[in-house]
Amino acid sequence: MQLVWPAPEYLRSYCEALQRGWSPNNLQPQVAQEELAAIKNNPDAFFEQLVNFEGGGIGVKLPDGSVVPRLPGYRRWMWDGEFCGSIQLRWATGAALPDYCLGHIGYSVVPWKQRRGYATCALALLLREARSRGLPHVEITTSPDNAASQKVITANGGVLVEEFEKLASLGGGRELRFRVGL
Repeated sequence: MQLVWPAPEYLRSYCEALQRGWSPNNLQPQVAQEELAAIKNNPDAFFEQLVNFEGGGIGVKLPDGSVVPRLPGYRRWMWDGEFCGSIQLRWATGAALPDYCLGHIGYSVVPWKQRRGYATCALALLLREARSRGLPHVEITTSPDNAASQKVITANGGVLVEEFEKLASLGGGRELRFRVGL
């Protein structure tokens, strides 16, 4: 498994995953249909919004429908000859992450490729990239009942720092915050 930059040569496989019901956003499953529509409407614009080193531009819609400023960041795709999942790095320039952003890194593996170590490998690769951005650490969150994600995070040096209540705009509920020193 490797991380690739989203590109036209991987798009067919990515769209197939979306059509099978996978979503790159764990909090908003409907994002799959929104992305398929965006790809159909303007594939070039779709790719542009996946890699945004400056932040700004079109805001990010939260689960409650509110829109917040887009942070600098980018998405990489997991690839093993076909699309396997997505992992994203985001950061706030010169400041801590805003409360509407649960962590520096988010990831999701398609269900038919889970339990192969892909998330653990993808996180290890992305942590190298986070180091090159000059971040002293990254924070990653997961739900208390997601043992698989907790295992991925701790396998990459993550240390549990707190359990907290997510904002209502993010759907509420308990969440665990891990920190990985870089």
